[in-house]
Amino acid sequence: MVDRLYLQACSESDSTVVFLDMFQYIALANEKHWQPGPYAGVELKILHKNDTTGGVVVLRKFHAGISVPAHTHPAANEWAWVLSGEWEEDGVTYTPGTLFYAPKGQSHGPHVAKTEVISLTMFDGPLTVI
Repeated sequence: MVDRLYLQACSESDSTVVFLDMFQYIALANEKHWQPGPYAGVELKILHKNDTTGGVVVLRKFHAGISVPAHTHPAANEWAWVLSGEWEEDGVTYTPGTLFYAPKGQSHGPHVAKTEVISLTMFDGPLTVI
């Protein structure tokens, strides 16, 4: 895990290393592993979990052709930023750069992955689905 940035100041007579605490937490996605998500054909890389609130920041991968039925997250607001792929909602296709928000308790979906879709998704409470 990377948690510090260092700078080396050099002069003719002195070489000093200075450590700067830049961020409280850094996750490198290539060091995380995909794990099964709440639906078949959906995988998650958990980038961060808040042990106090149960909130998570995840990369979500939807395999091409997967349809996720309408559902609700009763304990968390959801923010999803499409990084790659084509995502369909209510007959409209969305592409990278789209941001979705679903308040906790509000039904949303169905979602259809027209191609493989990767999103950066944040839940501010436990990731539960009903």
